[in-house]
Amino acid sequence: MTLALKLVLTPALIAIATLAGRRFGPSIGGWLVGLPFTSGPVSLFLALEQGTSFAAAAASGSIAGAAASALFAVVYAAVARRAGWIASLAVASIAFVVTIAALRLVPLGNGLPLPLLAIYAVTIAAALGAIGLIAEPPALPAEVAPPRWDLPARMIVATSLVVAITGVAPILGPQLTGLVTTYPIYASVLAAFAHAQRGGMAAIHVVRGLCYGLLAFASFFFVIGALIDRVGIGLAFAGAIAAALAVQTLTLRRLRTEASRSPIG
Repeated sequence: MTLALKLVLTPALIAIATLAGRRFGPSIGGWLVGLPFTSGPVSLFLALEQGTSFAAAAASGSIAGAAASALFAVVYAAVARRAGWIASLAVASIAFVVTIAALRLVPLGNGLPLPLLAIYAVTIAAALGAIGLIAEPPALPAEVAPPRWDLPARMIVATSLVVAITGVAPILGPQLTGLVTTYPIYASVLAAFAHAQRGGMAAIHVVRGLCYGLLAFASFFFVIGALIDRVGIGLAFAGAIAAALAVQTLTLRRLRTEASRSPIG
């Protein structure tokens, strides 16, 4: 069942994000995939299969992993100003892996008010700091019509990455699972394709949008970590979805303002 979900949900989500980026600008595509489209379902299946305590511990790792995703965005943006998509993606991914390795040494827990609240606060600060460090990129020229193979290629690449990463994650333990599954798969695909087709500035729009999305991502897992052991799976996920959507709504106005400065083809 989980494999079927990955094979159906992943290509559908990357298609939606791609089309949204073409219609409203690449920042909106990055913002949209900041939501926990991959790790959210993984968290649900962990709770059902491994228990709520396992899911709660994984949630604290996911929150911390969002800080690593923010660093991924900062590094990608910095390298993209000087190099192509291969170098940008490689260096940003290395930065993510190094950060994850460092976070493994930190005692991550889901107790309230600490350490869960502290992890959440640091991650929110990291995402906001990343937004500030990635200066708002200039407006983009209108997008030329992409090749016909573009959307299918994005769907195949994203699905392959999701299957590979989530396939090895369960053997790593709850906290490392939470950390590993925060790798920004969708954003990396969107950024790399935008970079290859429209240049580094387009990719910077994507990863800056991702940082806004990470605010909702962290909020989703904060609610999971805080509530799932206390109120059960159904109420915890309902609250987490509500929190993520509320934060995502608050950040949309700012992103739409930025996206409106870029002509859309």
